[in-house]
Amino acid sequence: MPNEPRRTALPGACTWLGERIAAGWDLLTGRPVSLYAASVLRIGYGLLYFVFLVREFPHRHDIWGPGSPWTPALARELFEQTGWVSVLVLCDSQAFLELCYGLALITSALFMLGWRTRVMSVLFAVVVTSFHARAIFMTDGGDNLILLMSLYLVLTACGRRWSLDARRNRLKSVRADSAPRPSGHPLARQLSDAWGVLVTVVHNCGMFLIAAQVCLLYGSAGLYKVQGSTWGSGTALHYALNLELFRPWPVLSDFVDEHALVIAIAGYLTVLLQVAFPFVLFGRLKYPVLSLLLGMHVGIAVLMGLPLFSGAMIVADAVFLPDRFYTLLPHLGRRVLRRTHGGEPAPVRAAGAGAVPAQGGPGDALASTYPVVLPAERKDTHDRPETVFPRLPSKGP
Repeated sequence: MPNEPRRTALPGACTWLGERIAAGWDLLTGRPVSLYAASVLRIGYGLLYFVFLVREFPHRHDIWGPGSPWTPALARELFEQTGWVSVLVLCDSQAFLELCYGLALITSALFMLGWRTRVMSVLFAVVVTSFHARAIFMTDGGDNLILLMSLYLVLTACGRRWSLDARRNRLKSVRADSAPRPSGHPLARQLSDAWGVLVTVVHNCGMFLIAAQVCLLYGSAGLYKVQGSTWGSGTALHYALNLELFRPWPVLSDFVDEHALVIAIAGYLTVLLQVAFPFVLFGRLKYPVLSLLLGMHVGIAVLMGLPLFSGAMIVADAVFLPDRFYTLLPHLGRRVLRRTHGGEPAPVRAAGAGAVPAQGGPGDALASTYPVVLPAERKDTHDRPETVFPRLPSKGP
């Protein structure tokens, strides 16, 4: 009958759709994803903003102080139109700025170290939002991405790896394993399980938002470049290298600008990478793409003098690296250290595996002086009998 294939296909499609929904729900609620990537984002953005505040410390009065060209009155007027808020406009005194600046440095450092991360993530978002909104036209724009990421990181469990919180929880678990566990009330256990599922869902949604934000940023930047005639002709980087505002090293910029073919290839490759980035994230092609993007951001930091923007983008790209990549880093680091310090260390020989403990005579006069070597160890000593049976010293005439 003609309707028979349609009837059989409908249950199969429903089964497939049900399996996909179940897999998605398990991915969302089963376990927190990318915990190492979230920790890298916490460390990276905390360190970047701490370095940014230290770098701008001599200029803090000109950027955020009461005597700044962008006065507190102008900031409040802009807030009425945009809805922004800032702690720095609560008081116009210089002492209040110094207090807020010191607290911002402490908050960035503690957030980077992962101390009380839940609280510090909220305070870090308040700090970044306040300083960004207070002087929104006074910075280079690199803090725009840090602002977005600081808001997203509030949702994540970014303190479960490589943090002081993780170390404290590990010590607590060791003590709990050695002590008897009291049986709690069933309702309390159910509430604890529900809270764990809620934290997992919010964390996974936060990581998804971060990944989507980076994809949107790259995709929109690439599509915007495609519309420009200079990017189509391959001359966009030539004009960027000749902007006086973005020439920290004029000699280096002029040297790079002399190679027109390289500049054209780099321009086309930049557009291609940015447009294709959202489509290569689910395969191994993302690793060479991320490597090329890393080189691009390093070039922007050096040639155009935008280290904060480049650093923020490099840290954001870390969200696409799986946890197994970060767990392999310590092993690779130890291997490199062993090679740089004189090669692989000699393996420790187990007792009884190849060497017999030295047997001393009366008074143990010869103990630990002439060890006996078994035949299993005599690989290169067949032509040197003295290495196997050492000569005893003469005891006198």
